[in-house]
Amino acid sequence: MCDIARLLADYGPAFGQALLLTWKLTVLSFVPGFLLGVVVTVLRLLPLPPLRLALTAYVEIFRNIPSVALLIFIVFALPDLDVVIDYEPSVILTLALVCSAFTADYLRSGINTIPGGHIEAALSLGMRPRHIISTVILPQALRAVVQPMTSLLIALMLSTLLASQVPFPGRELTALVSKIATDSAAGMAAFAVAAAMYVATGLLIAWAGSALEKKARILR
Repeated sequence: MCDIARLLADYGPAFGQALLLTWKLTVLSFVPGFLLGVVVTVLRLLPLPPLRLALTAYVEIFRNIPSVALLIFIVFALPDLDVVIDYEPSVILTLALVCSAFTADYLRSGINTIPGGHIEAALSLGMRPRHIISTVILPQALRAVVQPMTSLLIALMLSTLLASQVPFPGRELTALVSKIATDSAAGMAAFAVAAAMYVATGLLIAWAGSALEKKARILR
């Protein structure tokens, strides 16, 4: 406890900045990743087999490729193709692509839980396909995947440690712990503090997801 108290006295502001950077990376990657996943899901509903095949390949590739391998490709391979992306956007792009693939996969599962009678009823009312997707399919699918999306957000938050693998402007929690462990003998205490911050953030996301899920159940 004394080591942790001493560590917080010396590195308290640095831990605060690292936590804020972790939150920033989480939000900036989750929002576009989620929206892209919704777009991919909607496009996969269209009766266009070539498009469905291409988007299925997209989902499978980015759902199964290791995030660090994707980051290495973006940072070190794309410049050979004259595509240069700064380190921070590279990390965000990596996480957003992975998030979009999982989002599309979860939404597909959510859509499969919708009774076929709902869609048949919408068709019998003369609703157009785009209206059925926006007012019948997507709302029900989103309510069905609140818990999986909560878990995805937690996993995405933990994956922000990818920023420690490149010369990132600023240090997120894992990178800060590595620096402290290198510069001093307080590595274990730093790890304990960072782990507590990760756990606290994960619990906060889980609590918010649980509250949203309860609200979604009421709306069903």
